[in-house]
Amino acid sequence: MVTSRKIATASAGIVGALFLAGTVYADEPRILKELSPDGGSACFGRVYDASHLKAHPHQKVARIFFYHGRDPVSRPSEDPYDGVGSAGYNGFMATTARGAPKPEWVGGWCNASGEGGDKSSIHCGMECDRTMAELSLDAAGRLKVDAFDRDIYLDIGAEDELGKVEYERQALGTDDNGFLLERRPVADCKAEFARIDPVNPALGDPLRVRLKPDQPFCFGRDYSAEHLASHPDQLTQTIRVFRSKTELASFAAKGTISDWPNGADLVVTMISRKGAAKATQTYSCQGEADQWRCAAIAAPDGTSCDLSEKEIYLRRGANGTMMLANPKDSLPLTDLCQANGQTKSDDRVFRLEAMPQSACAR
Repeated sequence: MVTSRKIATASAGIVGALFLAGTVYADEPRILKELSPDGGSACFGRVYDASHLKAHPHQKVARIFFYHGRDPVSRPSEDPYDGVGSAGYNGFMATTARGAPKPEWVGGWCNASGEGGDKSSIHCGMECDRTMAELSLDAAGRLKVDAFDRDIYLDIGAEDELGKVEYERQALGTDDNGFLLERRPVADCKAEFARIDPVNPALGDPLRVRLKPDQPFCFGRDYSAEHLASHPDQLTQTIRVFRSKTELASFAAKGTISDWPNGADLVVTMISRKGAAKATQTYSCQGEADQWRCAAIAAPDGTSCDLSEKEIYLRRGANGTMMLANPKDSLPLTDLCQANGQTKSDDRVFRLEAMPQSACAR
């Protein structure tokens, strides 16, 4: 699916899901008067009953909702631009197939596309010059959804790549087009999109709220012999992530409180189970959706090299923990200027506990 952005929470030693990077931020979404005369958000939807689905065996979509407005899916809680995300999309479609536990969704840019004075037709495009849908309103104010491709949730060229049988299983049905949706309260769409990725109350406040720009912090973990015995490919024995007086002074000199956590420096220290000396690396962070994206800013040995791709990602964990992800070989286990590609060890995702500042001495 082209719109998946979330990760699964995991501890060190689980190599399944990595933190995502590259989120794009943009201006306020464009509001179309054709869909929302009052300039606010607009919602259209339809839930098909059993009799309709029985009469249309080639229709897989059991529920369909279209939302026009700000992103109803992402919760960009770590950046200072609250509510902005999804590259300025102003149209979002969520469909739930028969028997599916939750919706799939796509987002894109919608603009009136009628010729001359006819503005009744609205084209919604997606990334890679793809079409999300062609929209129009009928005389009763219902939204007609056309040009809704069967492979809208699949990658370009999926039919050739997957083969006919698998493509038919994953694609929408041959009768999944020409939907007619009723105008509904905005709350209905928000509730529908909330089914995609429900909020986990155990996560609590985002890191930018938990961690103050003028206060130090220390998170870490010391792995037991039992844990290391059960994770033979994990090199990390001790890990710390912290901000001390040095990092606080750096932010005070160059940072802006309103942009927190953008520009915040932090330090990662690690001790390998192989008995090497403590390794230390400083990172500079930016808030990105619901994570901090932190790039290495200085090689520990003073060697000059391009560190722009040597990144780690921080995200709030359940019950006050912090998740640290190392999708590439960018933790200070080796010389960052020598490390390339995916890490070959089992040191990708760590669940860290809050510790006293004294535990994070350099």
